[in-house]
Amino acid sequence: MSDQRISPRTLKGFRDYLPEAMIPRERLIETARTVYRSYGFSPIDTPALEYLEILAGKGGEETDKQLYKFQDQGDRWVGMRFDLTVPLARFAAQHIGTLGTPFKRYHIATVWRGEKQQRGRYREFMQCDFDTIGTLSVAADIETALVIHDLFRIIGFDAFTIRVNNRLVLTGLLERLELADQATPILRAIDKLAKIGPDLVAEEMQATAGMSPAQSAEVLRLADIQGTNDEILSQLDPLVAGSQKGAEGITRLDQLLQAVQAAGVPQQRLVLDVSIARGLDYYTGTIYETFLDALPGIGSVCSGGRYDNLAELYTKQELPGIGASLGLDRLLAAMEELQMIEKVQTPAPVFIPFFDQDRLHEYLQLASTLRAAGIGVEIYPEPKKLGQQLKYADRRGFRVALIAGRNEFESGTCQVKDLAAATQQDVPLTSDGAALVAAVRALLARGSLLPGATGAGPT
Repeated sequence: MSDQRISPRTLKGFRDYLPEAMIPRERLIETARTVYRSYGFSPIDTPALEYLEILAGKGGEETDKQLYKFQDQGDRWVGMRFDLTVPLARFAAQHIGTLGTPFKRYHIATVWRGEKQQRGRYREFMQCDFDTIGTLSVAADIETALVIHDLFRIIGFDAFTIRVNNRLVLTGLLERLELADQATPILRAIDKLAKIGPDLVAEEMQATAGMSPAQSAEVLRLADIQGTNDEILSQLDPLVAGSQKGAEGITRLDQLLQAVQAAGVPQQRLVLDVSIARGLDYYTGTIYETFLDALPGIGSVCSGGRYDNLAELYTKQELPGIGASLGLDRLLAAMEELQMIEKVQTPAPVFIPFFDQDRLHEYLQLASTLRAAGIGVEIYPEPKKLGQQLKYADRRGFRVALIAGRNEFESGTCQVKDLAAATQQDVPLTSDGAALVAAVRALLARGSLLPGATGAGPT
């Protein structure tokens, strides 16, 4: 019989997640979920597939090229969602009568884009979105910035920068230059500024938007404004003179910056950057990009903005929205590069060797005591030599081992071993297990660099 086995391999741009990659991924998701809920955002979910007309043309020409689409059941064209915002617009238009406004949601799910693979970016990836639908209030813009700030602080970052801008400012300049109807190709070109530089951006704007060299120079002059937040704001007024939209954009930026600072966010963490444009076509107002100060080259790890017209494609009801998305996989790649992630292959931090085959019930009782206290525990399934089992524990990345055999159980004690430090202590086995729980918690409190690494249950 010939060998008909299929070679096991993954598609280019896709990846498998082994436990040591999936564990910190899930912890990061849990952290995002906790922060979103603390602001009152509720969970939703939508299908991976949408009618193609729902998705096509919503993210721009480049996104349409990256869209996975196919005919389903013969003649029905469908697409795989490329982000979670466009499905949200459809979802809101369909269900807002039941949900009411304002509606605050978070959505953590997989999306697909057929783009070129690069560091920290794959064709299948997870987004962690939060959005507020049904209000134009600048308070929603302010809250979006605060959520991003809290999220990165709780993850464990001190040095990060949230860059903000407002598309209305550029709209105001384009109105003054009589180029408002060419906003889309101009925005797409500006979004490439950091990648290709001002000369090539100017060439692209002139080629795609019909701008004169003087007009493109004026737009690039806006994007090149630098200084403190107040200094940048003071230079914007003359550039948008006579434009109501431009003036509104400046006012909303000023309100955002003042409010976030009043809420206790250090000024260096929220920076006005009039060069950012965001490449997606649906943004209309405030936009956000978040960068890690220690690793800016990896790109924005949390982006978003205001999109006040997206739902109008699906309903006559006005449903303005604003939100942002945590770039989960890109952030994890950055954290790994910054050595912020422990290499473990188990979500349970405590290991119990099973080396006295007559004491299985006692081992199970030890594990139950710790699990009842919210501490994850794994018992080795076979009664092997202690040395073999401790090698297994070391390879999997357990933090603590509870070592007890006949002598320990008869004396009412247990050896609590810190596997990283190679130290141990004898702890009494009381009826309520309080001493054992306290000893294990003290070791685990030395902590990990990712939230939730102690193996404690959900809070």
